[in-house]
Amino acid sequence: MAGHSDNDMGLPQFDKPVKIAIVIAPYYTAIATAQIAAATAVLDRAGATHEVIEVPGSLEIATAIGIAHRLGEFDGYVALGCVIRGATSNYDVVVNESSRALTMLGLQGVCIGNGIITVENRAQAEERADAARLNTAGGAAQAALHLIALTRRLGRPKGGVGFMPRSESNATS
Repeated sequence: MAGHSDNDMGLPQFDKPVKIAIVIAPYYTAIATAQIAAATAVLDRAGATHEVIEVPGSLEIATAIGIAHRLGEFDGYVALGCVIRGATSNYDVVVNESSRALTMLGLQGVCIGNGIITVENRAQAEERADAARLNTAGGAAQAALHLIALTRRLGRPKGGVGFMPRSESNATS
């Protein structure tokens, strides 16, 4: 994820407006507030507009992004939430399945920065949510912006998968 390495790529420049959906599961209010502030600070620096969409939990983030991608007018998404390990195996299910679902959307071409914090305790969550320390939400916003820039640089898909219309195929009449 962006924001956790020595290699700061900076923010991409855009010639057309960029609109981002920040999808957050605000289970831990103070953590969520810090995450939104960190992500919006990066998006504002890049000149991107944004809308915050709240969902009940981290497992619903990918579903909400899928819905927004199909029905909304967003260029990219920032997935935010916090999962703190508890006494049961639910932590493993939520962490693995939310990550898997976001990865599957990304492989379909959806530009997503994953800033879901997965930690052992509250202190680790606060450190990762703090924009002045690890800033995972800011890194996720930066990642989404870079994926949008890559998509725009490479161009939109030129067609579907499978057979090409006769005029585009190599077949002769």
